[in-house]
Amino acid sequence: MRIVVFGAGGRAGRRIVTEAGARGHEVTGVSHRPGDWTVGDVTDPASVASLVTGQEAVVMAASRFEPGFFPRAAGALAEGMAKAGVTRLVAVGIGTTLETPEGVPLYETPGFPEDARAFTLGHVEELGVLRGSGLDWVVLAPPPLFLDDEPATGRHRIGGRAVPADETFGYADLAAAVVDEFERPVHHRELVAVTAV
Repeated sequence: MRIVVFGAGGRAGRRIVTEAGARGHEVTGVSHRPGDWTVGDVTDPASVASLVTGQEAVVMAASRFEPGFFPRAAGALAEGMAKAGVTRLVAVGIGTTLETPEGVPLYETPGFPEDARAFTLGHVEELGVLRGSGLDWVVLAPPPLFLDDEPATGRHRIGGRAVPADETFGYADLAAAVVDEFERPVHHRELVAVTAV
């Protein structure tokens, strides 16, 4: 397949580019910084449209600690992808948007750290924009912990909105889950958890 990975210079993005390439896909890695990747701006609909034209799927793995980044990017992806006629979007989410066994989003539970709230709410706003779009999207959220850089275990599960109980999880397994989901789309227009098996 021909895919574009926004955020190719980040920890998740690099792993996704590597995993997709290892499986024989034609990958265009995009970063907003000049370097080893194609330069593009995921918050600019025109930039998105020019980069995704002729592609079969788009991966959103870009992340910035700036107010409004995630909803702006989601809006630009929706507009740019629609203009280019590309519908499938697989995005990397964050585990703090997943739910407790009682069905409460983790970020709404008592004692949730304030320093993580703004970043989490950016992802929540992103979901709102995607729900209002015409894209065939899925947001894959890993466990809410610091992901490791260990090699892929080859054992992961995608599904549900419950916060995983994993004590460890890695970028390589997340990358494998992302590639699985654009190779064989199973989840559509939803936030789902990625967890170890």
